Amino acid sequence: MTPTKQLALLGLVLTAASAQAAPAQNSLASRLNAPDGFKVSIYADGLKNPRLMAVAPNGDLFVSDQGTGQVYVLPDRNKDGVADSKQVFAGGLSQPHGLAFRDGYLYVAQTASVVRYPYKSGDLKATAGPTKLVDLPTGGGHSTRTVVFGPDGRMYVSAGSSCNVCEESDPKRAAVWVYDADGKNGKLFASGLRNAVGLAWQGDTLYASMNNRDNLGDNIPPETFFRLKSGGFYGWPYCYNLNGGQVFDKDFGRKDASVCKTALPAFATVTAHSAPLGIAFYTGKSFPGTYQGMLFSALHGSWNRSERSGDKVVMVDPKTGKVSDFLTGFLNGQTSLGRPAGVTTAADGSMMVTDDQTGTVFRVSYGQ
Repeated sequence: MTPTKQLALLGLVLTAASAQAAPAQNSLASRLNAPDGFKVSIYADGLKNPRLMAVAPNGDLFVSDQGTGQVYVLPDRNKDGVADSKQVFAGGLSQPHGLAFRDGYLYVAQTASVVRYPYKSGDLKATAGPTKLVDLPTGGGHSTRTVVFGPDGRMYVSAGSSCNVCEESDPKRAAVWVYDADGKNGKLFASGLRNAVGLAWQGDTLYASMNNRDNLGDNIPPETFFRLKSGGFYGWPYCYNLNGGQVFDKDFGRKDASVCKTALPAFATVTAHSAPLGIAFYTGKSFPGTYQGMLFSALHGSWNRSERSGDKVVMVDPKTGKVSDFLTGFLNGQTSLGRPAGVTTAADGSMMVTDDQTGTVFRVSYGQ
């Protein structure tokens, strides 16, 4: 076979593969269920493991892709609700996860560090290499890192535990630390957080989602959402939330039940093992008033439960803790068709949801 024919055959194979992938993603979009009046569509696809997102000052959507070690820009300059293109803003990263914009920089939380890149409005590619600001612990279990900025202009960074349940030797693990924007003057902000993947501010309060421990059965302990306070202790590894309060983890059995008296309780919970990852407050104007200011969370889904839990996006009332389904249909019986990982409010008021199983960013709009 001549090289020309080989290339032609390869093109046919790639075209066929793309044709097979597109219907699968379109099929998933069509089976996703949102409340009446909402529409679900594909904003972008062809990613590998998209996780958390951030909206740039000019409205462009940035997304981290752990599978490729890249941060993508997905602009929608013609405002048709579909990404115009998929641009690599930065690459060569180690499991990039959390993203944040602040004062002319894009901050990226990767497994071993937080770095930042210079950013000017409209940039589609980094104009300089990364500057490392903070070293983070590696090894063991949870490898995702999340970064957000508070109203005080300081940088808040979460790192999960190295284990299912243990006493950590590194105070940066199972905790949230706070730093100046340049990474200096770091100190512990909140502890006892086994894996606080999701961080989001509303007013002067930092909210966090937490993935709780395994191997205590299908329903214990539930996954949790916290309002964090400076110096707050949130239980792990000695306690977990149950029935509205912190209870002593007898299975772990270190210390005694008195330690739980200082552990601050969750304000909301969801089913055990449902794995809440990214969280975001709805800050747009296009959703009805009942959705304004609500907290949304991507439940990535269970891997060790006899009946799957999660695999959906839920809405949490930050005042009452009431949890309700918002986007479902990722499950077909006990088969996961997609796994939500991140949520954010887009510049046009729609909501973006990453699915790291199909490599898709879904757009949820209202009345369009």
